[in-house]
Amino acid sequence: MSSLESNACRIADSALQRFADAGRRRVLIGVAGAPGSGKSSLAERAVALINGRQGASAALFPMDGYHYDDEVLKAMGRLAFKGAIDTFDAHGFRHMLLRLKANADDTVAIPVFDRSIEIARAGGRLVSQSTDIVICEGNYLLSRQVPWDLLKPIFDLTVFVDVDESELRRRLQARWRGFGLHETEVARKVEDNDLPNGMAIISTSAEPDLRLKN
Repeated sequence: MSSLESNACRIADSALQRFADAGRRRVLIGVAGAPGSGKSSLAERAVALINGRQGASAALFPMDGYHYDDEVLKAMGRLAFKGAIDTFDAHGFRHMLLRLKANADDTVAIPVFDRSIEIARAGGRLVSQSTDIVICEGNYLLSRQVPWDLLKPIFDLTVFVDVDESELRRRLQARWRGFGLHETEVARKVEDNDLPNGMAIISTSAEPDLRLKN
């Protein structure tokens, strides 16, 4: 079994246990980690594993849907640093987490980031009231920085995905090369933005309930 599959199984099993412990009310699971850590793939696979079993249903809620738009980032002078902690709508994201946790609406529309055009699509995914487990994945779910530090108590279970620096660099380089970028731009994105963000995330995140090596 691959590390991705075994780690996704651990997340799915832990999520199902929290759901059972909560008396089968909706639970929120937070999967955090640096860009390139594999948290998105793990969260997606954990959702698929839960939905492949009987007794519970799951949906995915990526934090990336709360990126500020490029035009906003240009006005802020922060477009070159897209992905840094101050380039997200932290308060809007927190309120959506609370809305999903309350589960009072028949359907909730969530924004989804479209990496092919670098823009978040409003109402990109629907989460129905019958969804038992919502797995949220993102870089800053366990950040101790204000106001991000308000997020951890909302989750019923938190997970952090650890990757060492050299492997993180390799994955981030491969990601941007996959978009056809010139090596100079790949180096700029990785060394000036993604990797420093990633190392800061690793060093400043609060302790999770479950820590995985991916």
